Amino acid sequence: MAVTRYRRFLKLCEEWPVEETKRGRDLGAFLRQRVAQAFREGESTQIADPANCDQMYESLVRIHNNFYKNKYPRLKDTSFTGVTVEECKLILATDTGKQLAEMKKGKWKKLREKFSAKKTAEEDSKL
Repeated sequence: MAVTRYRRFLKLCEEWPVEETKRGRDLGAFLRQRVAQAFREGESTQIADPANCDQMYESLVRIHNNFYKNKYPRLKDTSFTGVTVEECKLILATDTGKQLAEMKKGKWKKLREKFSAKKTAEEDSKL
């Protein structure tokens, strides 16, 4: 029975998309990592709680197939803020987050980082 569960999870991992814009925060990549941890021994892995494993699989399948999105359709593709899905994806991208974090830094902090980076580079070159 563990063989079937393992193969179902592998198939789900293959179908699950990986978003390159969310490096380090992508659900598809996290899912692949967790499946690899849970099934370390591959098809011969012994599952301690088969009912819980099946429940997790079914939940992930519902998320992957947009079950709740289809069950509860939205009237509009925007939120109360008026932001569209494309704008949300842009805002949630890893690169955008880094840019916003850089913009939030004050002038003194930027200067301190700039000069401390130069100082460590100079020390490294002396070694």
